[in-house]
Amino acid sequence: MKLYEHLPKEHITPHLKGQTKFQVIEELLDLLHKNGRLRDREVALQDVLAREGYLSTGLEKGLAIPHAKTDGVERLEIAMGLKPEGVDFESLDGKPANIIFLVLSPRDTSGPHIQTLAVISRNLKNEEIREAILKANTSEEIYDIIKNRFQY
Repeated sequence: MKLYEHLPKEHITPHLKGQTKFQVIEELLDLLHKNGRLRDREVALQDVLAREGYLSTGLEKGLAIPHAKTDGVERLEIAMGLKPEGVDFESLDGKPANIIFLVLSPRDTSGPHIQTLAVISRNLKNEEIREAILKANTSEEIYDIIKNRFQY
């Protein structure tokens, strides 16, 4: 599963504006919504927030992957954004998240959802990749890093 095939440049923002994890989640959802990728924005939002309430999706080293299985999408959808100063995602290491991926999958699927989470977390453990993404100024630069430097 190649992440870039599900993450077009239009779903990437290098400048998230949200100040809280909930604002950031909504901002990433709005990227998908604006590009016609959500069947139902409110259903998707409620499912992501319910998942987030169950267990925070803030990992370590500045990475957060809010995600949900939802009837709000027809297929795997991914959005991604950067928040250089970070936002509190109640991460495992207590540090703010500055690289945030939103992953949504149809409720009746599991394989691609789990594979996507694994690809993201495995590649973002690589410090060089993390630093390159954080230095990127455009969605095109971020997309190129994901396409050319991620291991699949």
